[in-house]
Amino acid sequence: MNITFLDSSTLTRGDIDFAPLEALGTFTHHEHTKPAEVIERCRDVEVILTNKVVLDAGTIGSLPSLQLILVCATGVNVVDLEAARERDIPVCNVAGYSTPSVAQHTAALLLALATRVHRLAAEHDEWPRSPIFTRLTHSVTELSGKVCGIVGLGDIGSAFAAIVEALGMKVQILAREGSPNTNRPDLPRLPAREFFATSDVISLHCPLTAENEGLINRDTLASMKPGALLLNVSRGPLVDEDALAGALRSDQLAGAGLDVLSVEPPPADHPLLAADLVDKNLIITPHTAWLSLESRQRLLAGVADNLKNWMAGTPSNRVA
Repeated sequence: MNITFLDSSTLTRGDIDFAPLEALGTFTHHEHTKPAEVIERCRDVEVILTNKVVLDAGTIGSLPSLQLILVCATGVNVVDLEAARERDIPVCNVAGYSTPSVAQHTAALLLALATRVHRLAAEHDEWPRSPIFTRLTHSVTELSGKVCGIVGLGDIGSAFAAIVEALGMKVQILAREGSPNTNRPDLPRLPAREFFATSDVISLHCPLTAENEGLINRDTLASMKPGALLLNVSRGPLVDEDALAGALRSDQLAGAGLDVLSVEPPPADHPLLAADLVDKNLIITPHTAWLSLESRQRLLAGVADNLKNWMAGTPSNRVA
């Protein structure tokens, strides 16, 4: 069986062993694959692994040998699922592998925003010039007793809730119609208006849907408590980035910590990369919340398990 990974550089920097996949067939991997290279590289391949390389209907239809698509991620928007269904090609993903790492990263963003530790560390040459023993240049916020509003109480949202509770914060959840509310039923679910108006910190942990795209926009930002903090480690398009830039410039928000943007990598002229926002307590990390070694090892193990289960006639984590 021919197995090809189209963008292995998204999973390893030389620290991941592909032996579990090599044991299951003839395994090849490419660090990067351009759209024009996909068909040629997969012409005789039965199993394709992809993280961000798009497999659209035209590509899937041009690969007669293709039998299985393994997405090395949770989101499967890079695959035309309907085209895969029409050819009865299973599409399998991996979920839950990054929960501890993403919750940890979210907490790191929150603590940095609240303490301004990133600014103070970058200004170490200023301390020797201080006329007093310390520096009162940047305000520091104590999180204990504050309210953390969480959007999306899946595994990651629940893990983050436990972290902020340990910091002494109160947790509330944005109510969602149709939610079973089985995770942490003890936590209050609030309608949007009350949720945004009463949260000192808002952290996004929900999947991107047609209904919540642009959830953070000019109206919701204006309804947030003055001085609130925003965290997004979920999906970039949940946030209207121009509106967020405006809210930071006007000091409506006291800061924002983002690990995702609507376009990745972002263009150099992205509105949130503007030079004047450096002084607005904005932290942007390059979609790195998930990439601890432990997380990536769990991801590879999940992909290998999906392949083994499919070979045994019992596909796992099938989304199409």
